[in-house]
Amino acid sequence: MNFSGIIVGVVVFLIIGICHPIVIKMEYYWSKRSWWVLALAGVLFSALSLFLDGIIPSTIAGAAAFSCFWGIHELLFQETRVLRGWFPENPARHEYYERRRKELGEKLTPYANHKHLKEKIK
Repeated sequence: MNFSGIIVGVVVFLIIGICHPIVIKMEYYWSKRSWWVLALAGVLFSALSLFLDGIIPSTIAGAAAFSCFWGIHELLFQETRVLRGWFPENPARHEYYERRRKELGEKLTPYANHKHLKEKIK
């Protein structure tokens, strides 16, 4: 029996589960400008993946790298979620959020780009 696929699957599941709250906290405390932290972590995990012996550790490091890269996308979108009121905003940056809400206007409505869905909601 070969358990390597199961091991990698479980670890990747845990990595994704850990990255989600990290992205939320990063946006809350440091804003979307902290994307470079995830980029740096992604590059480091990528490099680590190249130098690790063994397929399982290398695969896990690669999965961690691309979870960090995907986290950059999620970090940028997390601000939109906060602006929509789906997640709490950092009170220290309330003025920033208000300014962004005015700038984005209707683009913040959940289905602004989906006219067929907007019509169904009415």
